[in-house]
Amino acid sequence: MTGPFAVEGGTGPLRGQLRVPGDKSISHRALLLAALAEGPSQILGLSSGEDVLATRGAVEAMGARIDGPVLHGVGRTGLHEPVRVIDVGNSGTGIRLLAGYCAALPWLTVLEGDASIAGRPMDRVVGPLRQMGATVDGRSDGRFPPLVVRGGGLSGIDLDLAVPSAQVKGAVLLAGLGADGPTVVRERVRTRAHSEEMLADFGADISVSADGLTTTLRPSTLTPCNVQVPGDPSQAAFWLVAGCIVPGSEITVIDVYVGPARAAFLHVLSEMGADISQVRTGNTATITARYSPDLQGVTIEGDVVPGLIDEVPVLAVAAAVAEGETVIQDAAELRLKESDRVASTVALLAALGAHSEPQPDGLIIHGGAALRPGSVHSAGDHRIAMAAAVGALVARGTSFVTGWDAVRTSYPEFERDLATLQAGGTP
Repeated sequence: MTGPFAVEGGTGPLRGQLRVPGDKSISHRALLLAALAEGPSQILGLSSGEDVLATRGAVEAMGARIDGPVLHGVGRTGLHEPVRVIDVGNSGTGIRLLAGYCAALPWLTVLEGDASIAGRPMDRVVGPLRQMGATVDGRSDGRFPPLVVRGGGLSGIDLDLAVPSAQVKGAVLLAGLGADGPTVVRERVRTRAHSEEMLADFGADISVSADGLTTTLRPSTLTPCNVQVPGDPSQAAFWLVAGCIVPGSEITVIDVYVGPARAAFLHVLSEMGADISQVRTGNTATITARYSPDLQGVTIEGDVVPGLIDEVPVLAVAAAVAEGETVIQDAAELRLKESDRVASTVALLAALGAHSEPQPDGLIIHGGAALRPGSVHSAGDHRIAMAAAVGALVARGTSFVTGWDAVRTSYPEFERDLATLQAGGTP
């Protein structure tokens, strides 16, 4: 759609069951690894967002062929140098993973993105790749895209991650597939484990310590693998918060990934007093959220924060209607996402009548707000746009979210699913 998205608030409960788009993090990695394998891999449930479509375009540009859900991998020797610049759109995950991926391939690749990507720091990826022997150039000595990657001739490294980041870990491990010798990544705080899990699924020679903090990868040839991509927990969070704060609501989200470092938002909501239940099967769950009128403010800090960066905007909406104060700290990474999510979350809450204060590494939200209709600008950030829509459902009247097109990057079906829940049905 073009123009602002109009949200009618106070029109009644949200009820029903749905499945959110496939997990973006898993979708990116499934495409990249399947292209490196020799033979067909079936990938079901792939994210429908533009971010993942950009990664699909990247592997196709390097020689992989995709027919419906089947990706015909051609192996490392079958891939070829792309003849054009690879545009990742708005995908920070895409550009960082591709930087590592292309560092292991013996040719030149140019990676660029939209205006938001041009301002996203890349040095945390560029530094380790240079240590491994890749030549990586970019603006400000590789700090910002576009990135020019001259790959091949890599050596494994032993890397201590200075900042918790599954994207950096994934990029280094992807580069390590084609390195000479083992690559070791050590973390202080455990981050999402998609790279490790999926490399193992595709037959890589990889091991992870019992505490999940040290990963060792040896140079590997991948084999095809069939992947069922579960629902994205970061997208599920919008509906689960909506279920908690819109009076009379009950929402069930099926097949949600809840593996390592991806379900922390459920713990936070439970601490706030939310009525949430889940039925788990391995690393997936069916989760139900019911209206919870007695939410309480909490403090969100420390090691739990890296797994919550994408959910902070919608958790802030829940905090605005909760009683008491919610403090979010140790979250300086919020300022380095599609928008400065500290500033954009504060602006979103203010537009809907709630009060919060920015902090250098997070924000303080003063709860108990009676949300009112307003106009919110997404700042080009899909998570700000969708969090604003959830908050607007509580305000009686019409709110507008401008810059709504940003939602296409991750959840183009959001409007359809909202309409279904408002009608009390199942898609």
